[in-house]
Amino acid sequence: MWQPEKQDTRRSPQSLSDMEGSIPSSPNTRPESNEAVVAFVGKGVEFKGMISYSGTVRIDGFLDGEIHTEGTLLVGEEAVLTAKVSAGTIVCMGKITGDVVAKEKIKLLAPAVLNGGVKTPMISVEDGVLFNGTLEMTQAIREVSREVPREVPLRSVDDSDVAAIRRANA
Repeated sequence: MWQPEKQDTRRSPQSLSDMEGSIPSSPNTRPESNEAVVAFVGKGVEFKGMISYSGTVRIDGFLDGEIHTEGTLLVGEEAVLTAKVSAGTIVCMGKITGDVVAKEKIKLLAPAVLNGGVKTPMISVEDGVLFNGTLEMTQAIREVSREVPREVPLRSVDDSDVAAIRRANA
């Protein structure tokens, strides 16, 4: 009997690079000259120490140390980071153990594993991600106006016959 092909739910190795289009396009997250990855730590590569850079870096190997950037960090599915990470934007499919700070946002994509403290104004966590640690949502980069008009008409949700109520001036 005919059966439909099963879809492969794993992402291709290039999918993090494809995600770059959804990364916010501010000067702090994109390389100045082009949108390509400016450095790459390949699969099987082991690095110990501190990395400091501008632009976008992709890590698919092992890193033990610290990462500091105003740019973007892409963590591949087979990457293992034991590090203190500070970046503008972080897109992770691999494993990070350590404290993570993002000035703009963090995207955790399955099958990511994050063990540690996270501090960011915006985070998205896909189904299948394992997150063990603390989360602190910091003040967003852009402020939202919270001004309320002096008189706001309010209506009852339960009774449509109730007349509009005016908010008392505080």
